[in-house]
Amino acid sequence: MTEQTYCDRLVQDTPFLTSLGRLSEQQVDRIILQLNRYYPQILSNKDAEKFRNPKLSLRVRLCDLLGHLQRSGERDCQEFYRALYIHAQPLHSCLPSRHALQNSDCTELDSGNASCELSDRGPVAFLTCLGLAAGLALLIYCCPPDPKVLPGARRVLGFSPVIIDRHVSRFLLAFLTDDLGGL
Repeated sequence: MTEQTYCDRLVQDTPFLTSLGRLSEQQVDRIILQLNRYYPQILSNKDAEKFRNPKLSLRVRLCDLLGHLQRSGERDCQEFYRALYIHAQPLHSCLPSRHALQNSDCTELDSGNASCELSDRGPVAFLTCLGLAAGLALLIYCCPPDPKVLPGARRVLGFSPVIIDRHVSRFLLAFLTDDLGGL
């Protein structure tokens, strides 16, 4: 497969870029100013004024700019993509030509014949730990701050993460060694 040139990419991306709401007027003005003011100067002052004319709609100006760049050559199209990346990076990453390039470069991964099965204890253990943690958190935050009400319970709940941590870590280590032993 031959590699796409910047002009080819611009032809492919033009409908996407000119669709309503993709580029704001400020972004288009910044791109035009960069192509006009920075080295290498792609647009002359006369061209920049024409493409920044507020009497024309943004879509018409953008279509004219993209057509001008396509006729100008590869370097001009490349500079447009550089300016687009600088001033509209989220849009640049969504361009159809970029997705086509990324998809053509990807190779399919061989998943092999090995199938992954979840242990019966996996989700149950996770939900048990999650429920226990949520329950303890609710007890700690819902208990009234009055020290006369369940004075010992707050002390026990305060140390419960230390107590639970030791037992849960043993359980999780045993669970992991059981699963890893089968590999």
